[in-house]
Amino acid sequence: MKRLPQLFENNRQWAAEISRQQPDFFQKLSGQQHPEYLWIGCSDSRVPANEIVGLMPGELFVHRNVANLVVHSDMNCLSVLQYAVDLLNVKHIIVCGHYGCGGIRAALDEKRHGLIDNWLRHIRDIHERREVELRMLVQPEERVNRLCEMNVVEQAINVGNTTIIQDAWSRGQDVTVHGWIYGLNNGLVRDLAVSIASQAELRELQQH
Repeated sequence: MKRLPQLFENNRQWAAEISRQQPDFFQKLSGQQHPEYLWIGCSDSRVPANEIVGLMPGELFVHRNVANLVVHSDMNCLSVLQYAVDLLNVKHIIVCGHYGCGGIRAALDEKRHGLIDNWLRHIRDIHERREVELRMLVQPEERVNRLCEMNVVEQAINVGNTTIIQDAWSRGQDVTVHGWIYGLNNGLVRDLAVSIASQAELRELQQH
């Protein structure tokens, strides 16, 4: 099938409903976006960024990749981050993982998955550093979910260590990095108590 008529019909119904509720919505949306938040999340189709935090289009700037990684050689992620901080002046950067992440699960098993293994190497590095703690958890699913949490914290620290955020803080820009995790089983977001708004707070977090 070369065309996907159901998706176009869904789009028409969605646009019509939005216009019914807010007649000037698309006119306003077509202007300059002014989101306060940048969301760095997983590509998993079960984690729709806008919907789970109740925000409309234009209110959340989004970057997604497998296992919500922030890698210092990833020009795509860094470009999104710089655009969000330097041009959109977002106030909050949310790194949000989710429990049961397939990328985390794949990084833990002993199988080869192809090209993605190079990307998941970053997660395996975290696992190796925290292996003693993870082995204390009896159930495999507990280890997966704990590593999901550890990965969020690690990626929030990576955001803070980018030159983009370091420069923003140096010039006194108000921007805070948060670490959250989402539960697929209940639809709820959990704050992992990661909130970094300065170089001092970043250093303190890195010492733990």
